[in-house]
Amino acid sequence: MPSISHTFSETGDLSLAISGFTPRQAQTDMANEVGRTIQEKSKLIVEAGTGTGKTFAYLVPAILSNKKTIVSTGTKNLQEQLFHRDLPLVKKALNSNSKIALLKGRSNYLCIHRLRQHGGNSTLLERETLSELTQVRQWSSSTKTGDMGDLKSLAEDAKVLPFVTSTTDNCLGKDCQDYEDCYLVKARRKALDADVVVVNHHLFFADMALKDTGFGELIPEADLVIFDEAHQIPDIASEYFGETFSSRQIQDISRDIDVVYRTTLKDAKQVQTAAEKCKMIAADLRILFPENPHKGNWRQMLLRDDVQTQVSKLTDCLGVLYEVTKLHIGRDKDLDNIFERISEAKGKLSRLIDTTKLGVSLWYETTKRHIVLHLTPLSIASKFADFIAEPKRSWVFTSATLMVDESFTHFQKQMGLDDATTLSLDSPFDYPKQAILCVPRFLPEPNAREMRATLIDISAKLVKASKGRCFLLFTSHAALNAVAAQLEDKIDNPILVQGTTTKRALLERYIENKNAVLLGTGAFWEGVDVRGEDLTCVLIDKLPFASPDDPLLQARIDDCRKQGGNPFAQLQIPQAAISLKQGAGRLIRDEDDKGVLVICDNRLVTKDYGKIFMGSLPDMHRTRDLNKAIEFLHTIHGENP
Repeated sequence: MPSISHTFSETGDLSLAISGFTPRQAQTDMANEVGRTIQEKSKLIVEAGTGTGKTFAYLVPAILSNKKTIVSTGTKNLQEQLFHRDLPLVKKALNSNSKIALLKGRSNYLCIHRLRQHGGNSTLLERETLSELTQVRQWSSSTKTGDMGDLKSLAEDAKVLPFVTSTTDNCLGKDCQDYEDCYLVKARRKALDADVVVVNHHLFFADMALKDTGFGELIPEADLVIFDEAHQIPDIASEYFGETFSSRQIQDISRDIDVVYRTTLKDAKQVQTAAEKCKMIAADLRILFPENPHKGNWRQMLLRDDVQTQVSKLTDCLGVLYEVTKLHIGRDKDLDNIFERISEAKGKLSRLIDTTKLGVSLWYETTKRHIVLHLTPLSIASKFADFIAEPKRSWVFTSATLMVDESFTHFQKQMGLDDATTLSLDSPFDYPKQAILCVPRFLPEPNAREMRATLIDISAKLVKASKGRCFLLFTSHAALNAVAAQLEDKIDNPILVQGTTTKRALLERYIENKNAVLLGTGAFWEGVDVRGEDLTCVLIDKLPFASPDDPLLQARIDDCRKQGGNPFAQLQIPQAAISLKQGAGRLIRDEDDKGVLVICDNRLVTKDYGKIFMGSLPDMHRTRDLNKAIEFLHTIHGENP
C-alpha cells in the first residue's frame, strides 16, 4: 500500500488520476495526522482553512485504512457532494473497491405505507396539500431511492411532507406490510454493508440518542468517525441529548387516530373523541402565548395560573386518551404504534413540567400554530466524552472554523475533548491580493432605524457593481424579507430569496441565471460552494450574535455567571466569531477567485471585541471606503471604474 505522503505527491495516485490536482503541504500534513489518528485510535481536531482540501485529506487515509468509516457532514447538500463527487473521485484515484453509501434521516424518504394510507382520505387535506400529494404520487412510480430531495418541485417545508414520510414515532418498523420495499430500510441495508457511510450530524446524534435509550440504532458501528463542519456539533448534540414535546405531536397523533377510525376501526369513536379533545386543549395552550412566533423561558411561564391550568388539562386529557386507546391494543398495528406515541408524549410532558431539575434549560418556542417545549442540557461535554470513550475507535473533528482567538479551547470545552490532538492549517489562498474586506464608513448603529435604508442602498450599489454575482447574507428573516421587498425597486437583477424553494433549487437557479442576486439567512452562511465569477461579492448585514432573548442562551449565560465566568467573552463572542468566519468563507473558494466582503457593522472597528472578530477573518486587504470595494468589483468584471 502506498504511503499517505506519496499518494498526495506530484507522482502519487491523486496527481495521476485527477486533472488539475496539485500537491499542497497543508493537505498532506492533515492526511498524515488523520492516518496517525486511525492507527492509534485517538482523537484529532483540525481547523483547515478554505482551500486546504480537507475532504481529500480525511477520505484518502480512511479508504487506505480499510476501516469501517462514518463521515458526518453539516448539511444534506454537503452529504450529496461527498457521496456523488468527492468519494467516487478518491475511490477511482486509489483504485479502491470500497463500498460507499449515503444515508439520510427518515423524514427524507418517501413512506409507501403513509402515502397509501392518505390516498383515500382527500377530504382531510387542504387543496394545496392535495395538489402536492398528486405530485408525490406521480413521482413515487418512478423513484429508485425514495429521496424526497429529488422531487425539486416541492418546497422544503411543503405541507404534504408529514403525510408521506415517517417519523420514529409513527413508523411501524418490521410490523409494516411495506417493510421489504421501504426506501429507508433499503438505504440502511446499503449502509450496513458499506465501508464508508455518509450521514449528517442530525442523523448521527438522533441515532446516538436512540442507542442511549436502548431502542436500537440506525447508523452501523464504525472503526473511524469523521465529523466535517464540526463547529455545528455542540448545538446539534445538545438538541439530541435533551427532550422536546410539541402541540404538533398531539395534532399528528389526533390526525393519525382519525385516519385509523375512518378506515379500519370504525367502532373506536371514543378514542377519536379523546384525541380530538387533546388536540383542542394543546391548541388552546398555544393561544395563551403571543401571536407572533418567539422563544421564552418555560419555567417562568409555568408560574402563570392560566398556563398551569391548561397544562394540567392536557396532562389529564392525555391520561384519558392513553386509557381508552389501551382498550383497543392488538386490533390494529397503526393504533398499537399510536398507543406507544401517546405513552411517550405523556412521559415527556411530565418531565417538561418538572421545574426542579438542575443543569438543564427549560424553554419554549412558538410557531404561528404550535408550541414546542424543550429540555436542553446546559453542557454536553461529560456525556459526549463518555460516549466516545468506549468502544475505543478513531475520531476526527474538522472544519474551517473551530478556533477563536487562535485557540481550540472553546470547542474542546464544549465537547469534552480536552485530551484531543489539535492541528491548525492556514488557507493556501493569497487573500490580500484576491479579496477586499470593507466595513463602510458612516454606518448607523446596527439597530438604528435608518440602518435598513443604508443596507438597501449599499446592497443596490454592490449588486450593480458585481453584475448580480452577489450573496446578501442576513442575521434574521425579518431583515432578509424587508430588504428583499425594497430591493426589487432598486435593481433590475432577478432576486432569489431563501425559503421560496429548496436550498439546492435556489442555488441551481443562481448558477444558471448569470445576473441573479441571492438573499439568505443561516442556511447560506455555510455549506455553500460557489466558485469563480459566479460569486464576487458577499454582504453581511451585521455581526451574528445569537438573539439575547434566546432562552437557551440565557440559561447558559446564567450558568456561566454562577461559575464566576464572563458569558459575553466565553459564550457570545466565540459563537458569533465562528458564525462570521463561516459567512465570510463563502467568498473565496478557489485560488483564482476574487471578490469583496462587505460587513455593515461598525462595532468591528468601534468596540474592543471587534479585534477578535477581525482576527478570525482571512487576511484580506482592508478598507473603510465602499468606493474602493466597488472599484475592485469593476476590475474583476473587466470594466473601468
